[in-house]
Amino acid sequence: MADERATLEVGRIVKAHGLRGQVQVDLWSDRVERLGVGVTLETERGPLVVVASAAHQARFIVSFDRIDSREDAEHWRGVVLSAPRIDDGSVIWIDQLFGADVVDTSGVLRGVVVDVEANPASDIMVLDTGALVPLTFVVNVDANRRVEIDPPDGLFE
Repeated sequence: MADERATLEVGRIVKAHGLRGQVQVDLWSDRVERLGVGVTLETERGPLVVVASAAHQARFIVSFDRIDSREDAEHWRGVVLSAPRIDDGSVIWIDQLFGADVVDTSGVLRGVVVDVEANPASDIMVLDTGALVPLTFVVNVDANRRVEIDPPDGLFE
């Protein structure tokens, strides 16, 4: 079985659209290439291959290889779509921070990540010591083990 961390939930089939098996998809990712022609998405019912897709209001109208009629499409309502992570090297995955030791570039242990709070400027790691560390200071991540940071002077005072 594939590693659950290797895939992410990227959307959900909302409802049938039209008579030829098209469905409306709510895409939870800003990576619209997730719905590109030929892309395979995983579901609890097995893989679906995108045959066609087009933006429609706040959603997408998608044709999949295994959904041929409105009746088929109705049976797929609510099914979650998953895809492999796209790792371009610059992405910090929030789930890889939890439980990790946070160490500064001098090697000083600053705490363990217990939560991550959303913030418009930069999400913030909440450490078990009560310290708050913006993700902008993260230098390196060893998933769920160690997060190296380069904090400015005074952050921990």
